[in-house]
Amino acid sequence: MNESLIIVGVLTVIVIILFVKTAIIVPQRSEFIIERLGKYNNTLGAGFHVLIPFFDKISYKRSLKEEVMEIPSLDCITSDNVSVSLDGILYLQVVDSKLSAYGIEDYRIAASQLAQTSLRSVIGKIELDRTFEERESLNQQVVAAIDEAAQNWGVKVLRYEIKDISPPVSVMEAMEKQMKAEREKRATIATSEGDRQSRINRAEGLKKEAIQISEGEKQKCINEAEGQAREIELVAQATAEGIKKVAESLSKEGGNTAAKLRVAEKYIAEFGNLAKKNNTMIIPSNVGDIASMIATAMSALEHVKKVKN
Repeated sequence: MNESLIIVGVLTVIVIILFVKTAIIVPQRSEFIIERLGKYNNTLGAGFHVLIPFFDKISYKRSLKEEVMEIPSLDCITSDNVSVSLDGILYLQVVDSKLSAYGIEDYRIAASQLAQTSLRSVIGKIELDRTFEERESLNQQVVAAIDEAAQNWGVKVLRYEIKDISPPVSVMEAMEKQMKAEREKRATIATSEGDRQSRINRAEGLKKEAIQISEGEKQKCINEAEGQAREIELVAQATAEGIKKVAESLSKEGGNTAAKLRVAEKYIAEFGNLAKKNNTMIIPSNVGDIASMIATAMSALEHVKKVKN
């Protein structure tokens, strides 16, 4: 009886150990490749699974998450025979666990080696200056080359990024000198363009100023001419009005007598002023004949009166 219990206990322990060894839990976003007697049998997805003892074996474990691989630095020769060192990062993902297990020995090493050879190939087709400008194009070409081959490996290449491009020191110095010369060239061109524009602006300003000055002078002359014309017109009107009033006064009763008296007074006053201002005088021969002078003046007034009438 005791021996039977011992045997049952041993068998129970063996069963428990076998169950523990054969029961597996597959994590999320993972797949396990199961071989039965050395031959592919099944691909287990996420969850709890029990294998057949001594027959089933987990041969490969694959993660379906996106993987990141660093591509070691390598030397490449550009089309203009310049050696540059490049390194990068490769992003890939297993999409078929069975192909990744049986399609190639190690898809990571294969992808890394293929990335290096593809990068050497595309770098050899372009010049050094363009390697800095066309990183995006280089990345796309490398991805296309790897992805085409990786289809048989059950792997999808998502993207490739060049981390660093390191030309030789001598080339870097030459490129720095070239960039410095280009910057100085652009600065010189910008300065000359600025000076040219400044001179154009000054010329335009002087032109507009001259036009404004000439317009001002023109308007000034017009205004002066109009003022002089108005002045002459007003003087003529005043003179005509004065003559008209004189003529009207002469036609009235006592007008002739008043005119004669006024002319005689002006004659005597002006003759007196002439005597005060000059030491030498020319005396008319008929200085005493005031009546004759008044008669002459009145004759002129009569003529004006007739013209008015």
